[in-house]
Amino acid sequence: MRRGLIVFLLAALLFVFYYFGVDLFGTTAAAVMSIFSTLTVVSIAFVIFMDNRNPSSTLSWILVLGLLPVVGLIFYFLFGQNYFRRRKYDKKAQWDRRIYEWSEKDTLAGIENTAHFSDEQQRILRLSRRLSLTPVSYSSPTAVLTNGGSTFSALLDAMRAARHHIHMEYYIYRADEIGTQIQKLLIQKAREGVEVRFMVDAVGSIQLPRKFLDEMRAAGVKVALFGATKFLLATSRVNYRNHRKIVVIDKSIGFIGGLNVGDEYLSRSKTYGFWRDTHMRIEGDAVSTLQRIFLRDWRHMTNEQPTGPGYFQSKSKPDPELGAVQIIASGPDNDRRTLKHIFFTMITTAKRSVWIATPYFIPDEDILTALRTAALSGLDVRLLFPAKPDKKLPFWASHSYFPILLDAGVKIYEYEKGFLHSKLLIVDGETASIGTANMDMRSFHLNFEVNALLMNNASVARITADFERDLLNTTMIDPAAFGSKRIALRFMESAARLLSPLL
Repeated sequence: MRRGLIVFLLAALLFVFYYFGVDLFGTTAAAVMSIFSTLTVVSIAFVIFMDNRNPSSTLSWILVLGLLPVVGLIFYFLFGQNYFRRRKYDKKAQWDRRIYEWSEKDTLAGIENTAHFSDEQQRILRLSRRLSLTPVSYSSPTAVLTNGGSTFSALLDAMRAARHHIHMEYYIYRADEIGTQIQKLLIQKAREGVEVRFMVDAVGSIQLPRKFLDEMRAAGVKVALFGATKFLLATSRVNYRNHRKIVVIDKSIGFIGGLNVGDEYLSRSKTYGFWRDTHMRIEGDAVSTLQRIFLRDWRHMTNEQPTGPGYFQSKSKPDPELGAVQIIASGPDNDRRTLKHIFFTMITTAKRSVWIATPYFIPDEDILTALRTAALSGLDVRLLFPAKPDKKLPFWASHSYFPILLDAGVKIYEYEKGFLHSKLLIVDGETASIGTANMDMRSFHLNFEVNALLMNNASVARITADFERDLLNTTMIDPAAFGSKRIALRFMESAARLLSPLL
């Protein structure tokens, strides 16, 4: 309603300026120029007023509005403004808040289990508990799944054994060979009486055929499209994407990580070739948190709230050998910037090393300063990044940050075996984050993301070892050679950098 009122007022303003502009300036051309100039000033003032908490984003939008007065304002309403976001997700946030008492009770009970963690790790846990409102599990076995082959094999095995429910949530789901294989198994399980809930992002999976989904619905699979509206591409909702990848089976097994569903994730794409990614299988208490995140998203889209003992397992006895596992959700339905602040604290509390793997590196000033400070302090800071892009604009924008990192002593490695899609942060070889969040502003501010925070368990050691093996297929960037790139390429990177808060 308010958006419609604003559009109406802008249209009225245009008419008034045009009508009186012809009389005042004498020609239609002069009146049009007056309108454009006025729109530019009004647009810039509007952006400064509405988006004054993120200076870099505000400056980027002012640049767009200055160059494209009318089109830029339309783009801002669709992709840039945060004002309407709160109204969209207020109900979801209120419902999510209802689990706070449950989470806080489990969280406080878990504080006594942190004695064998370092002071730095305890600081991270205190922050993550307060921001995420989710409990820390000390009884959750985890298994790292390296690349698509092991991931989909483990997923299909768990699905075949399902007896009560399969809950699945993905950003990208393709109707190709692996996507169809999983679809047929979901249909089979639904016909066997297993509850199947299937949710994909309306933007990420926009190419998924309606027939594909109708076949699932006909078999009894419950289907939801996250963020779907009748005119999806003409609303700002297109900018808030559900980037999560969650599977929960029979309340006891969960999957989380970087892999969507598609043949390219099995290295079957001629464009990308070998696809390097990291996923994880989880059991124990942490699965209940994954379940709650899924069900909150599901209720937001369907108003259905499954309840009962069949969806949540009883709390297990802590096992020191399993370390700590915490499932952390972040998204535009709150202003806590949960994952960004946890990443920042992990970096700033590191004692020896900070290792990052990400396909997109577009940090804000806080993360950039934290990494530079860590490197300048003598820590071993490494960034593992793909040598070839899947999207050129974010790739160029990422490269624009490299000189300042290289100057601080950060070692940057380009992965050359294929396309690197893993999303990892490893600190001191003892604490790690794995999940869906990239080290970029979209993951920090716009996307719905979910990550697992791991401490002092075998999976941290496995992720660290995988990172070291990946380095064997890289070339470390030479700061001198990187600084002597062609002027045209440096210009493209600088231009992309200006737009990076908008990507």
